[in-house]
Amino acid sequence: MITLIKHALSAGAEGEIEVAGWIRSRRDAKNFSFLEVNDGSCLRNLQVIVDHEAPGYDEVVHATSGASVRVQGRLVASPAAGQKWEIHAARVQVIGPADATYPLQKKGHSVEFLRTIAHLRPRSNLFGAVFRLRSRLASAVHQFFQERDFVYVQTPIITASDCEGAGELFRITTLQDTGGQAGEPDFFGKPAYLTVSGQLEAETFACALSKVYTFGPTFRAENSNTSRHAAEFWMVEPEMAFCDLQGDMDLAEEFVKAMVRYTLDHCAEDLGLFSRFVDKGLLERLTLVAERSFQRLSYTEAIAILNASGRKFEYPVAEGLGLQSEHERFLAEEHFRAPVIMFDHPREAKPFYMRVNDDGRTVAAMDVLVPGIGEIIGGSQREERLGVLQENMRAHGLREEDYWWYLDLRRFGTVPHAGFGLGFERLLMFLTGVSNIRDVIPFARTPGNAEF
Repeated sequence: MITLIKHALSAGAEGEIEVAGWIRSRRDAKNFSFLEVNDGSCLRNLQVIVDHEAPGYDEVVHATSGASVRVQGRLVASPAAGQKWEIHAARVQVIGPADATYPLQKKGHSVEFLRTIAHLRPRSNLFGAVFRLRSRLASAVHQFFQERDFVYVQTPIITASDCEGAGELFRITTLQDTGGQAGEPDFFGKPAYLTVSGQLEAETFACALSKVYTFGPTFRAENSNTSRHAAEFWMVEPEMAFCDLQGDMDLAEEFVKAMVRYTLDHCAEDLGLFSRFVDKGLLERLTLVAERSFQRLSYTEAIAILNASGRKFEYPVAEGLGLQSEHERFLAEEHFRAPVIMFDHPREAKPFYMRVNDDGRTVAAMDVLVPGIGEIIGGSQREERLGVLQENMRAHGLREEDYWWYLDLRRFGTVPHAGFGLGFERLLMFLTGVSNIRDVIPFARTPGNAEF
């Protein structure tokens, strides 16, 4: 049975073993070859020493970086510095050769180049670490909510509604560009789109099961070629009945801290790579977030701080408008030097479903801002009052008949409820120090790019 290299490297005693992986490098000595083999289970390679008399040696001396191998032999203590174990091979089989055109030769590669070979970049140290951390963090998301009695709900990918009301929707259709035959109905009999959020559907389940969350892909047809935006990304979206904005902010802070602590406790090896080669201040920043209370202030207070800062921003600070990333980062990185929760936003700048505050000018909304990223969470108490929600929908140009089911939640046993959305990729950027969203998702979907 094949043993993963991460388990081989943590073995407690010598013994017979079989491993498989891809050759990172090969060097030859008289009557021996030394292979560095990696199977992706951890950052470290395992050294394999192949004697010239071992079966398969004739294949090994011609094997190059990228070739896949299967090794049977004995795990023994290594005399080399920096490694506990090595394998003395009894037999080596080259399963799949790789020639000189293999793009990942043993040298440094830019992330821009690696994006062009996204099908191979998980074999690099950086991206192997990114996607191992992504996997473990996804598991941690479920663990966090399951331990707190949230019910996991799989909301639909195909929807007929626009949660955000911004119109950045991918429409799906079975009709040809000509519109199909005269009078031919589309597949669903009405316009249908890829979801921009599972929030509205999650609200329906929260108003029956009390605490729910959804975790899945979302889509935005936003023609934005920035390092923070992608057309396809994953969202974590909890919804809680009998909850107000205060409870929503408390959960958001608890969740972010839990994800940071989990990463520090369970992903130390890969974090070491990020802190050495990607962001030298990463561990200090993560420790700060895990240990320091989040600063909470109103939108109005944030505007006052920005205006009093004397900083000349690229985008001027304007009362009544949403903050730009540079404003968010100034608050979190320079003014407070801590994560920030900004609440009570202008009503006109937010979607229709957010609860209107008593002043009539603001809504019970909040954003969580973290150093290095800016906004990582957006959430709100939802508007539970039928009449006010209907008024909001009219103000946003939405038709009640398209949201009849959403309005029913307010007609039948309405309750205060709240929730938030966290962009999973932005969380990964924060935890790894990787600066571009294209480098924390397996196959990035951005304007003009749907390769692979």
